[in-house]
Amino acid sequence: MTISVESLSFSYGPKQALQDVNFLLNKGEFHALIGPNGAGKSTLFALLTRLYALQGGNIYIDGESIKAQPASAMKRIGVVFQQSTLDLDLTVTQNLLYHASLHGISSKEAQKQIDRELERMEMKARANEKVRGLNGGHRRRVEIARALLHKPDILLLDEPTVGLDPQTRRALNLHVRKLCDDENITVLWATHLMEEINIDDPIILLHQGSILLDALASTMIEKSGEQNLTDAFHKLTDSDSFGGAQ
Repeated sequence: MTISVESLSFSYGPKQALQDVNFLLNKGEFHALIGPNGAGKSTLFALLTRLYALQGGNIYIDGESIKAQPASAMKRIGVVFQQSTLDLDLTVTQNLLYHASLHGISSKEAQKQIDRELERMEMKARANEKVRGLNGGHRRRVEIARALLHKPDILLLDEPTVGLDPQTRRALNLHVRKLCDDENITVLWATHLMEEINIDDPIILLHQGSILLDALASTMIEKSGEQNLTDAFHKLTDSDSFGGAQ
């Protein structure tokens, strides 16, 4: 299962947020989406998840257009947004059951999937606790479990570790990478934290609404002439010396 983004453009009135964006996410791989503030990452996520309607270009989920076949295409995607969308006054299980019902999953199958995902996220013991009482890391675990309930082939995560401590960030990152390895899930992980990216990860670097680089993280280091990802990122996005090369 792949995502193909073709000639994607989007503007807010006269302000161009994305301009002719093209990339392909390969099945079963962990892809990182990076870029400075205002680069267009949030707009891209809003288009990928159909929060915004397409203006120019198209997005294909394994060949199906989200414009022409939205229901069929979107049922294959699970999403974890930057801002939590859990109901704080419902229990963990109640939140997940509600999500399952939106996807037409029967109560019996939903409970089976909930048990499975909470077990994988080491959250089963908290199934009957209200979300309000959970810390940030545990809420993120619940959101990832929720995103996987309908067995999607693609998982989109928009800055999923914002506000979490380093140990929790690492644990969530490793868990999502394990999903790629164990279940062949395709992941797009948006982040501004270079420590969440491995040297052999495919990355998409957005800058001023266009793709500055679509390659392995190691290539970003090589092209920048720097010694690490953080310095490479700042060099390529703080100057015009890279000139938008692909």
